[in-house]
Amino acid sequence: MADKKAAPTRSQKEIEAEIVATRERLARTVDELTFRVSPGEIKRRQVASLKASANRAAFTATGEPRYDRLATTLIAVAGVAIVLGLARRVFHKG
Repeated sequence: MADKKAAPTRSQKEIEAEIVATRERLARTVDELTFRVSPGEIKRRQVASLKASANRAAFTATGEPRYDRLATTLIAVAGVAIVLGLARRVFHKG
């Protein structure tokens, strides 16, 4: 016959202490989740992510500027400005 070990018995105070500890952990978890989904925190994370992406695109790992990408960006901005200027001339004759 298999020898079944009985679960250790705990006192009422031990059970209550475990419940209190579990309740405190749950409260901290809820507070952390509330913080993570707050609009301000989401905005801060998105801005940080955007800044990091822009830095990775504009600079090498050693911190040197990527002139080829910067030149391409400047040419694209100039092109958009020219197109908008021409569109304004065409549509706002007068």
